[in-house]
Amino acid sequence: MKEKMGMKGITVVCVVLLWSCCFHGGFAEKEEEEEEDVKVTVGGVTSMAEIDDNFICATIDWWPSDKCDYDQCPWELAGLFNLDLQNTLLHNAIKAFSSMRIRIGGSLQDQIIYKVGYAIHDCPHMKKIKKGGLFGFSEGCLTMQRWDEVNKFINQTGALLTFGLNALYGKYKPEPPPVGDNITWTGDWDPQNARDLIEYTVSKGYKIDSYELGNELCGEGVSARIEAKQYAKDLLKLRGMVKEIYKKAGAKMPKIMGPAGFYDKKWFDTFLQAAGPQSVHRLTHHTYNLGPGVDPTLIYKVQDPYFLSQIAQTYKDVSDSIKLFGPWADAWIGEAGGAYNSGGKNMSHTFANGFWYLDQLGMSATFNHKVFCRQSLIGGNYGLLNTSTFTPNPDYYSALLWDRLMGNKVLATTQNDSPYLRVYSHCSKQKSGISILIINMSNTTCFRIKVQNDMNLHPSRDINEEEGPREEYHLSPGDGDIQSEKVYLNGHLLSVTDGLEIPEMRPKLVDPSTDIVVAPHSFLFALLKDFKAPTCMS
Repeated sequence: MKEKMGMKGITVVCVVLLWSCCFHGGFAEKEEEEEEDVKVTVGGVTSMAEIDDNFICATIDWWPSDKCDYDQCPWELAGLFNLDLQNTLLHNAIKAFSSMRIRIGGSLQDQIIYKVGYAIHDCPHMKKIKKGGLFGFSEGCLTMQRWDEVNKFINQTGALLTFGLNALYGKYKPEPPPVGDNITWTGDWDPQNARDLIEYTVSKGYKIDSYELGNELCGEGVSARIEAKQYAKDLLKLRGMVKEIYKKAGAKMPKIMGPAGFYDKKWFDTFLQAAGPQSVHRLTHHTYNLGPGVDPTLIYKVQDPYFLSQIAQTYKDVSDSIKLFGPWADAWIGEAGGAYNSGGKNMSHTFANGFWYLDQLGMSATFNHKVFCRQSLIGGNYGLLNTSTFTPNPDYYSALLWDRLMGNKVLATTQNDSPYLRVYSHCSKQKSGISILIINMSNTTCFRIKVQNDMNLHPSRDINEEEGPREEYHLSPGDGDIQSEKVYLNGHLLSVTDGLEIPEMRPKLVDPSTDIVVAPHSFLFALLKDFKAPTCMS
């Protein structure tokens, strides 16, 4: 390739390497590397789906430090009761986003009581127990001092808070339990403790984006479950109560969310029909499609496009349920950690997890899911931030680039050359043109990509030099090892500054008339400012 000069004196350099066509971030050459030309077609006349302006979400869980899986205890002090909410790096990591969504909830939320109001006298500390409780832990208690600290933290970071409420309060398990069913809880939800918390919250002027009722109680449940019609009844009770409290205070009503569990078509459809119009604003479901964190094949699953594509059916089914029975609701991925039971020890916090994470962000968006909540912000093996040091793991930087570049309109994008190449396109965020996410799952193939508009299938592109160079953000692993915790942007190591600030993420400026070149085992975000997409101009 040749260098091209121009664009008002800016030197724009084609991607040129002495030993390979591909950008490797300065790492050693990979053996037997292949090159493949690919044509990508983007539909820019209409959008195929839309996401929320604040699509990126991360969770803060309730797990105590002695939550252990597979002879390891990776939560340390990352649970809500213990998390250092004044940590400078934690604050800076969240503030780097336009407005990151934070979901507080998880497996233990349905045995958390709130120390507020006349009904609660004791405030027990959560601890491990051999019998009773959920997931081997006793009931826990949120004090209003801690709730004040949480809301101060949310206000200081500019985050949008979703808070998960205890949906089992007032319910009971039948004794003896029905044959073959020892996890179904019955009876009506008692809203008094939640009411006291919400009234306290309103009185303090705290801003809550949304309330979510229960965690993983739908379908077959996990450690507990509620029948769909009963859950609908309980959620309507919550909605009416929230509406009443906020109307009385003259404040904007938060959104109501649920059921926050694994998709089961019969259960979800029954719930939506029983709850009725405008009952739930956001239909949330969870995914852990990589299986258990102890699975030694995780590293292969995240690079297998056929395996990763299986979850697409779930995304479609959820969208179909909404179309048929709840068109007033938005679909959300309320919790997704890839591998369950705290994630994979040697994979979930490394560069390799990005094959799963970025692919799920792109894929869920195409099925009109408005928000994707990653389990977790911090804690377990799958945190966006290191549990001990709070330093960002590789997926954090991927999420940050998504937040800054990918707009809310999703564009149909096709390529038929390789299943190991994933490409997702959106209208760009705040700039003209489109933004493209490219994931190269191949460990040997370098892809040279031509992007064409479906309105112009036989292009002889006349580049408008007024639009300036193409912006590219190449993400590659440390030392070429996809199980590295280090990530490079355009050949430069991403690491926090001495002042604990998130580093600048500058693009590589490339001649827009050249191919987009993606190295093996790498990710690329690109801003194509000269791409004319009518739907992005409206």
